[in-house]
Amino acid sequence: MSEEILININPPETRVALIENGVLQEIIIERTERRGLVGNIYKGRICRVLPGMQAAFVEIGLQKAAFLHATDILCNQETVEGKTQDINNLVREGGDVTVQVVKDPLGTKGARLTTNISIPSRYLVFMPSLENPGISQKIESEEQRARLRQIIESFTVDNGIGGNFIARTAAEGVSDETLISDMRFLSRLWQEIQDRYRSTPPGNLVHEDLPLLLRSVRDLVSPEVEKIRIDSREGWQKARQFAYKLIPDLGVQISHYSGARPILDLYGVEDEIQKALERKVELKSGGYLIIDQTEAMTTIDINTGAFVGHRNLEETIFKTNMEAAQAICRQLRLRNLGGIIIIDFIDMMDEDHKRQVLRALEKCLVRDHAKTLVTEVSPLGLVEMTRKRTRESLEHILCEPCPCCSGRGSLKTAETTCFEIFREILREARQFDVESLLVLASQEVVDRLLDEESSNLAELEALIGKTIRLQAESLYTQEHYDVVLI
Repeated sequence: MSEEILININPPETRVALIENGVLQEIIIERTERRGLVGNIYKGRICRVLPGMQAAFVEIGLQKAAFLHATDILCNQETVEGKTQDINNLVREGGDVTVQVVKDPLGTKGARLTTNISIPSRYLVFMPSLENPGISQKIESEEQRARLRQIIESFTVDNGIGGNFIARTAAEGVSDETLISDMRFLSRLWQEIQDRYRSTPPGNLVHEDLPLLLRSVRDLVSPEVEKIRIDSREGWQKARQFAYKLIPDLGVQISHYSGARPILDLYGVEDEIQKALERKVELKSGGYLIIDQTEAMTTIDINTGAFVGHRNLEETIFKTNMEAAQAICRQLRLRNLGGIIIIDFIDMMDEDHKRQVLRALEKCLVRDHAKTLVTEVSPLGLVEMTRKRTRESLEHILCEPCPCCSGRGSLKTAETTCFEIFREILREARQFDVESLLVLASQEVVDRLLDEESSNLAELEALIGKTIRLQAESLYTQEHYDVVLI
């Protein structure tokens, strides 16, 4: 597996593309005026406690108060007799609390907080509340796990560290000296954060996570990444200095891209971004996916489309589903879809085929940086899964609800609007004594009133005994109309 990271930097935004074997797998976008908050640490002030929700709203200097649930409060991680402690026993209105953002504000919801602070570096994560060292589950070698645990335990005991470290997947095979250097850096950083916290007024930022450029170097680089290309000389210098100072064993070529062609035109990244905003995803076989993102969940429907297969129906369905499983994993990463995801695979009769499709889905999800959980195929043939959502999806970053349909994805027909106008005219004519009425509507609606609905309009004029005039308004949508009394 060959990977490459392309970084496009402009004053208003930074875009990072992760390429695997020449194909775009992830695109991360950070706007300068709306930088992500995940990882930021604040000195919060409890502004409201909600016993009915077992939660509290915390003022951290944002437009909307952030949300802190009882289960995200450190002293409540361990439950008493299987029950979480009451929120009133954990926080009080007006009290100060150290909190970290774990989920950006999404839609109408404020940021999600935790008091269980974690500070990541390239190879380790420091957690002040952690008692014992932790090792990434993706490190399978027992020898490596034992080595990493021994290094962490020795350092924390020798230096009297309050808290402990978790070894990230990237720590596997890294030298002892590099790991110790990482632990020293995180220990110093935590001490600086504590010092700043004491002098910071409530409701203010104490520690800001790295910008996207440096986060990408810290978090996205894996043994498969061969090089990082950055189209900004200043950004390239920052990335090199960051890597030299904090990740001396990075071993990845960081180069400045100075080509005349825009960097994200390489590998067709710009075209792939546009495709990722569409509902329909074409499969090579001729089948396709339909992806619908709603506030409650994301649904994915698979269809055979133009693929008719060569043997029998069951084999055609199986091949389409297998291809769809791989395409779905890529689309989840590319579109950054999170929360509950329902996948409607084409119904399969063969139980072995169902198992193979599910295993293929799970195998592809292993490369996903976000945590995922997949259930078995339900009796209705659906696969339910969740994907951890910390930042907004690609669609939410780049798009906004349609002003014509308010995000419904459909408009009332011109016929429906005409009938609504007829009912409104009847209401107005019965309430007010006027000589005539003027209907303002879109050109499509006016055309229908003068053509298909002309006889109905004439009958209505005779019924109310008043003249009805029509006027087309270019700025009106097909649903928008006004009836004016004259």
